[in-house]
Amino acid sequence: MISQGLIQIYTGDSKGKTTAALGQIIRAIGHGNRACLIQYMKGSSYYGEIATLTKLDQVDHFQYGRVCAHNTLIKQGESDCLGCGDCFVLPGEATDFDRHYSTLALKRSQWALSEGNYDVVVLDEVLNAVYFELITEEDLLKLIDLKQNQVELILTGRKASDGILKKADLVTDMKKIKHPFDAGVSARRGIEY
Repeated sequence: MISQGLIQIYTGDSKGKTTAALGQIIRAIGHGNRACLIQYMKGSSYYGEIATLTKLDQVDHFQYGRVCAHNTLIKQGESDCLGCGDCFVLPGEATDFDRHYSTLALKRSQWALSEGNYDVVVLDEVLNAVYFELITEEDLLKLIDLKQNQVELILTGRKASDGILKKADLVTDMKKIKHPFDAGVSARRGIEY
């Protein structure tokens, strides 16, 4: 059990937010803690980190988002990400489907924070869900208030609002200096997914 749970935010326009949060999960379970990862706006199971987490009994994982049409082939190693973008929500292009699944993720998050079963709860891409207006900032602020003292709550995503940042004890801004996508390098298996 964690003696004093804090609120961490990993935000910014560069990669590494989810990776940092997953590192916190690995560290926590290494000390006998239980963790819950709830992914907003992510529905595909081909991510390498998900394949690893499913092998760990101390982590529960839930996904709420669009599923890649090539998900199975990518997971089996028979295809790479084709960069079609169908599994991503773009600003201003959210659908009722996206809002519905973000509402379900919010309910799962409420459950995870109120049940007392977890020492670490990660809400991956929840900041994007607010920015894309899939859930409201007020929804997230109420959710944060459900956190019990011994729970470490980690929020990831871009465009964290000032109101949400004020609630945090630790904020890391992942700033892009240079990115291979800018040079036309596609997402790579084992590195970006």
